[in-house]
Amino acid sequence: MDMNFNQHISQQFNADLEAIRNQMLSMGGLVERQVSDAIEAICSGDTSSADKIIQREDDVDDMEVNIDQECTHILVRRQPAASDLRMVLAVSRVVRDLERIGDEATKIAIHALEVANGSQASSKICHQAIRHMGTAVVKMISDALDAFARHDIGGAIEVVRNDKMVDDQYASAIRELITYMMEDPRSIGQAINILWILRAIERIGDHARNISEQVIYLVSGTDVRHSSLSEMEEQTQSDL
Repeated sequence: MDMNFNQHISQQFNADLEAIRNQMLSMGGLVERQVSDAIEAICSGDTSSADKIIQREDDVDDMEVNIDQECTHILVRRQPAASDLRMVLAVSRVVRDLERIGDEATKIAIHALEVANGSQASSKICHQAIRHMGTAVVKMISDALDAFARHDIGGAIEVVRNDKMVDDQYASAIRELITYMMEDPRSIGQAINILWILRAIERIGDHARNISEQVIYLVSGTDVRHSSLSEMEEQTQSDL
């Protein structure tokens, strides 16, 4: 009787962990689509698509609250230890980053409405820097979530490596924007909108990196927040 009861409790606990994991991954899928749609909206000038992204922000916020509540309930009811505790903490941290990615996608959509009637020069920057960086960060989100699902430290580290590439692209795009503003002061208003879009994309890359750091914590128990790429590689060498 006791054995069956304990087995039931263990099975229910595993089901609870699997549920929050799956909910987090579903939230990640929604956020990834939000970012992808926002990038497409800014580059295509599709204001109706931008409006839909803004309207869906509440869905992302609701998912964060619900998953975080489930994590809290598991901590209180189950008092997990070791790898189970790491799973709950990692999920709780990841959903915060996913919510912030959703916020950045909304910012992109808002500025897309401003840029829709922009100059040809602004459009050129949009299709080059924004699409290139946007494609990169959407892939980073997808790869980070895939690494979480597969407990793949190598995949997580690759996302961190790609974040550096996005940072370099961001710095290059800012220099190009400054050049446009110096050559044509009339472009400053539009350029500022594009500046905020580029900043939002760069921040999305940072949040994807944060998710990857939680993959490393989940698998190895090593907290690599605030660590450099080389430090991460050294600290996780035995787990690769």
